[in-house]
Amino acid sequence: MARIASGTPPAYAAAEQQADSIAVSKSDRKMYLLRGDTVLKTYDIAMGSAWDQGHKQREGDMRTPEGSYVIDWRNPSSIAHLSLHISYPDTTDSAAAAQAGYSPGGNIMIHGLPNGWGAFGRLHTLLNWTDGCIAVTNAEMQEIWSLTPTGTPITIHASWVP
Repeated sequence: MARIASGTPPAYAAAEQQADSIAVSKSDRKMYLLRGDTVLKTYDIAMGSAWDQGHKQREGDMRTPEGSYVIDWRNPSSIAHLSLHISYPDTTDSAAAAQAGYSPGGNIMIHGLPNGWGAFGRLHTLLNWTDGCIAVTNAEMQEIWSLTPTGTPITIHASWVP
């Protein structure tokens, strides 16, 4: 495989090849790109180091959110290869955090490995190491970028089976 330049976004796949939703199963550490009820692609993922302690509550809790969101913007110049932003916090998340007196956090992304760390490849999935994001290899991030348009719904489940 050719070396992927850091942050170089690939061309988008044809519309009929793109995912129309994303599902994440935290318990299985898997992310699925779906078109209708068909699984197009499955990825092993790393998440926040406190991924198993439930839904993200506040900034710095190292949890990965649970719930229904959308991919609302993309960053081709990310510090983690490429990244797709997940619309956390939504109004419910923000209200719950405000009521408890803290910031809900934000900047939750699907991303590749930190720039310069791409050689770790799939080894990165041995640990949950992010601050709450969903991490894949750089090659996988290239593929996800091309198959997932902005506006794609993403549902992050504690446990989910396709």
